[in-house]
Amino acid sequence: MAVPPRRRPLPPLCREAVPAARRAGSGRAPAVISPGRKGAAPPRLRPARAARSSDGARRAVTRRAGRSNQQDPGGTVRVIVVGGGIIGLATAARLAGRGDQVTVLEKEPDLALHQTGRNSGVIHSGLYYAPGSLKARLGTAGAASMTRFAEEHGVAVATTGKLVVATGADERDRLRVLAQRGAANGVPVRELDPVEAREHEPDIACVAALRVETTGVVDYRGVCAVLARQVGEAGGTLLLGRALRGARTVGTQVRVDVEEAGTGERHDLVADALVVCGGLHADRLALACGVDPGARIVPFRGEYFDLAPEAAARVRGLVYPVPDPRFPFLGVHLTRGVHGDVHAGPNAVLALAREGYRRRDVVLRDVLDAASWPGLWRLAGRNLVPGAAEVARSVSRTLFAASVARLLPGTTADDLHPAPAGVRAQALHRDGSLVDDFLIRTGPRQVHVINAPSPAATASLEIARHVEAELDRTIGSAVRGGA
Repeated sequence: MAVPPRRRPLPPLCREAVPAARRAGSGRAPAVISPGRKGAAPPRLRPARAARSSDGARRAVTRRAGRSNQQDPGGTVRVIVVGGGIIGLATAARLAGRGDQVTVLEKEPDLALHQTGRNSGVIHSGLYYAPGSLKARLGTAGAASMTRFAEEHGVAVATTGKLVVATGADERDRLRVLAQRGAANGVPVRELDPVEAREHEPDIACVAALRVETTGVVDYRGVCAVLARQVGEAGGTLLLGRALRGARTVGTQVRVDVEEAGTGERHDLVADALVVCGGLHADRLALACGVDPGARIVPFRGEYFDLAPEAAARVRGLVYPVPDPRFPFLGVHLTRGVHGDVHAGPNAVLALAREGYRRRDVVLRDVLDAASWPGLWRLAGRNLVPGAAEVARSVSRTLFAASVARLLPGTTADDLHPAPAGVRAQALHRDGSLVDDFLIRTGPRQVHVINAPSPAATASLEIARHVEAELDRTIGSAVRGGA
């Protein structure tokens, strides 16, 4: 689940990435084109002849001639990556690092402003996920690779371990199942009795617990700054304030329709391949590019509170409840972040906007999109009682505090200070079942990351490897098929 940003002010990533690149000794910072530069074309792109569309004059922009390495070994592959969150940046850095000509499009004025920038910074161990699933394989590997990446690049990181606690006898069986799943995924898990659990967290309440040593915390914004720097060092370009409006594959090229923020100008960019990491808008972007997303994104807002200093002092690390197996959400938990702050949350309530971080945020199109999807009504019909409980906890700080007090006895509403919310992009099937794994769809010369909730940040470097393989496969298939 997405979680709130830290309360301390954070510099824009694209600005902090520039001096970071120079400190690294490369002398080369990311080429960043920001919104507001009317008519600015990406570096190494040249304007083509003017084209007209139904909404008026439109300038087409295309790259200089390049060659797919599937058609000419040693040639340069031109790849457009859409999305400036951690998955898009990890993918862009990986492709640029192998020699591809990469351009990153991000609709916002800075990077990592949505799910990545509203993340608590937890490095998940791989405990919760079905053995053999992408979440299990990439998440478990990602815990190691993300920790190593942060250490190598000077990003704040700590391997703290965590407790998963059963607060009632009825949760013991689920806790044992969780331990078995973790072991199947190669996660080091120890079962603890209450006395052993309190050696790690003296103030928690439980009847049994699991200790997972490989869980940690990291500054994901710092990770994104490094990835952006790597894209620039490899000759890539970051285009901010550029929104994808659609794309179509024509022969051995993908023509990408891009709109500039502020001016509303539209351009065509031409590449050999397209990767879309669209987060909260992934399904819509896939459809706009002619690819069936296979599911509908439904936004769930996760609301959080920061613990007051006195309550925060009673939490050493990470404390999680035993999750309800019916849902992909982990329940209200306690997390001490990499900067020492402790937050509690989340609940999980339907958001009335895909970027609806406040209760009053309502976007009619988003509401209609969710309401018209049969899967949402089927999901709601099967979960009326827990859904109502989530809504009640959303409007009552006292009820929220009661959930926290199950883990940390003595917590009251006065200990909870409101913190910014996050929104989880959850893919939902038509039959009402949740897409409980990473979902990646492909089309000719296109790869779309449709469903990438937690532990996607943890697994982002591994997801990038997976996307790279899918991209090579779809380009190869297009060439063999005569596309």
